[in-house]
Amino acid sequence: MQGGSPGGAGTGGLSVAVLGASGYVGGELLRLLAAHPAVGTLRAFSESNTDRPWSAVHPALLHAAGGTFEAPDVRGAAVWADVLFLALPHGRSQRLAADIEAAGARLVIDTAADFRVRDATLVEEFYGPHACPEQLPAWRYGLADVAGARLAGARRIAAPGCFATATLLALYPLARAGTLAEPAACFAVTGSSGSGAEPKRTTHHPVRAHSFFGYSLGGHRHEAEVAEQLRGWTGDPAATCSLLTHSAPLVRGIHATLRARLREPLGDPLGLLRDAYAGRPFVRVLDAPPELAAVVGTNFVHLHAASRDGGREVVMLSAIDNLVKGAAGQAIQAMNLALGLAETAGLEFGGLYPC
Repeated sequence: MQGGSPGGAGTGGLSVAVLGASGYVGGELLRLLAAHPAVGTLRAFSESNTDRPWSAVHPALLHAAGGTFEAPDVRGAAVWADVLFLALPHGRSQRLAADIEAAGARLVIDTAADFRVRDATLVEEFYGPHACPEQLPAWRYGLADVAGARLAGARRIAAPGCFATATLLALYPLARAGTLAEPAACFAVTGSSGSGAEPKRTTHHPVRAHSFFGYSLGGHRHEAEVAEQLRGWTGDPAATCSLLTHSAPLVRGIHATLRARLREPLGDPLGLLRDAYAGRPFVRVLDAPPELAAVVGTNFVHLHAASRDGGREVVMLSAIDNLVKGAAGQAIQAMNLALGLAETAGLEFGGLYPC
């Protein structure tokens, strides 16, 4: 089913290509797509690992049907693939966009931040000048558990950031109900895999293993997409949420704790969550605060809420796997929705516990 050569049309399944497949998100995409029931042929492209087996970079793929990394070929991959996933560092996708469009790519899903925000002013504020701002409106924001069937037929999807996913899934029920009285604040903790496969001091094991520290406290980049989505949901052009991000001695996962003041007392915050996500297959509303270990390796989000100050304040808790729900898994969920496949296809696996 998988391999390093073209030919998806004859397999009876989707032809899928992953650019930037040797990073952590690329590896998760390969792991999940290799077992996806609708995928016929899967190709992986990597500039730094051309001609190496997938399992040489992603050891867990030794146990799956695999292939060999191919040299980057943006136009060739875009012409060949039914679905093209971009798992590249920030800034690369926008520089490749012209080639991708010229090749007539059918469905493109980007896991980086290049097309998550439509407002060019917000983009420049948080990321700097964009290489092709005229293309921003063409991309759908792929927060799959909220967008659901509205992603059907989409051709360009930007997968949300990991912190943004954890934050927005907690805030959506409050925003939907129109109850937010002031900007919320989110204290969020992440594992080292969120920093990518390229070694850095803060991800080096002797530094990270027994430490805990904050970063980007003056304004995290994911605040841009959080603000844009909140403004769309609430109609408030000033809506925002402060992200207070921290690195923890973990490999995977994000645990987010949000504090929000409300316009009027809320008596049943758990009921509000359950109403907002009724029928959504990957959202679990828990009666007790979530444990991060329960979602590691899964495409699920676990949510909890509690009232304070007589219901005038609510604390929302959100736990996700940053590489699955916060990246590759949500991207595949968006693919399923865009193509009219079962939303849960290829994603109904349990996690690991203990981990």
